[in-house]
Amino acid sequence: MDPHAPAPDTNPHYERLGGHASVVRLVDAFYRAMDTGRDTATIRAMHEPDLAHTKAVLVKYLSEWLGGPRLYSPERGAPRLRRRHQPFAIDAAARDAWMLCMRQALAEVCTDAGLRAELDAAFYKVADFMRNAETVSPSPHH
Repeated sequence: MDPHAPAPDTNPHYERLGGHASVVRLVDAFYRAMDTGRDTATIRAMHEPDLAHTKAVLVKYLSEWLGGPRLYSPERGAPRLRRRHQPFAIDAAARDAWMLCMRQALAEVCTDAGLRAELDAAFYKVADFMRNAETVSPSPHH
């Protein structure tokens, strides 16, 4: 093994997805799904009406998270996702709505079924980690 060889990429998802242009397409598809989905109103309401800034931040975050250029951390510091999402009540239903949007976006942008499955599993772990509220079932009437 050559000690001077570059370290293997520990997260090659960025290049496998198609690089920057594909990350932008993924983010656009994700928010389009959120804007048009039947079961996404709750999570859409957690966002500003104008998504331009949110989209730009997510592109930077995903670029870095997927193993691409470090665009997020130099500008915004450590992600601290749970802390940043703490103001919002995120329960299992919100997690599932978020995943519905991401799965739709992945189906639109990612043609590699193996990569799509890997990303789905990774996104689910993050989405589940964001939960900070229990789903409250309506109480039955007596």
